Amino acid sequence: MNNRIYRIQDLDQNERPRERLAEYGPAALSEAELLAIILRVGVQGESAVMVGQRLLKNFGGLSGLHRATYEEVCSEHGLGQAKAAQLKAAIEIGNRLAKQRVLEDQNVSFHSPEEVAQFVQYEMAILDQEQLRVILLDTRNRFQKMVNLYTGSLNSSTVRIGELFKEAIRLNAAAIILIHNHPSGDPSPSPEDINLTRAAVQAGKLLDIEVLDHIVIGRGEGRFVSLKKKELGF
Repeated sequence: MNNRIYRIQDLDQNERPRERLAEYGPAALSEAELLAIILRVGVQGESAVMVGQRLLKNFGGLSGLHRATYEEVCSEHGLGQAKAAQLKAAIEIGNRLAKQRVLEDQNVSFHSPEEVAQFVQYEMAILDQEQLRVILLDTRNRFQKMVNLYTGSLNSSTVRIGELFKEAIRLNAAAIILIHNHPSGDPSPSPEDINLTRAAVQAGKLLDIEVLDHIVIGRGEGRFVSLKKKELGF
């Protein structure tokens, strides 16, 4: 059994994540190497990079680490409270930076379900409850605002259709996109999802505000369903 505690300095010069970052930039590093820089040291028998690899495997990648609770990360061998806090903080900074960049770009626009899903998935895929959001767009499909409307079980009887359009009317939006998540992880639309979509589309026609899509977010990268694409409720 190897009881040695590895440090980044123990690796060969060309294998050290910090040195590789300085020479090639952060984009050149693997996810495990980036985690290793945050962790700084490994544990008995594992380098910091190996610990990073183990975390990615156990939690199912960076998105899994993002979904994991602080307590779950703490319980991993060799981490503890300080390292768990560092990891969770670093991932949250990345999450906020990504959202900030989009919100600061006044020309950002959506032209496909994939672009919309990518915009919200990192955050919405980890929610423990269903949440319904509405994205407001102008006549060129440029992002205006995202509104969080409901949290909890969603269906056409509990959601007030007028609420979907309230902010859109106030801001004179030309179109909206509905988005909600399925905490179960399966993004397959339910009959309630389809009924809600159908009611929203009909109301949008009366208000002259087009409902471009209703997207259901699941868990895991790329797991989503576009009801427009499947012609459900449209």
